[in-house]
Amino acid sequence: MSSAPRSDKPVGRFRRMFDRLSSSQEDLESEELREDADTAGCTRIGDCQDRQVVSVTGTLRTVTLRPRAGVPALEAELFDGSAALDVVWLGRRSIVGIEPGRKLIASGRISMSHGRRVLFNPKYELRPLGRE
Repeated sequence: MSSAPRSDKPVGRFRRMFDRLSSSQEDLESEELREDADTAGCTRIGDCQDRQVVSVTGTLRTVTLRPRAGVPALEAELFDGSAALDVVWLGRRSIVGIEPGRKLIASGRISMSHGRRVLFNPKYELRPLGRE
């Protein structure tokens, strides 16, 4: 008998189809986002460490205006299927195209704030709409 974990075995077409049919919509979307990050050559958010310079990609879950020390700050939660990251643009009330459901690539230095990963004033690239 083999003691190798199941993930080391080749997965057949029937098994992949069964896994997709038995997975929730959220699981399928998370898997798609993780594959997207790999395809774009970006670091998965779950693998990011404090003070690391990274490029990450994902979908914006929420976008809110939350002042920080009296200065406007546009905050968004970016999710890539492995973890979430807070993206913060200081001094901005809104940015055209930054809205929930939009995919983007963001680059900058990760910091930790209250146990969450944060990317302040990142360079960013909006991904095209309707890419399926």
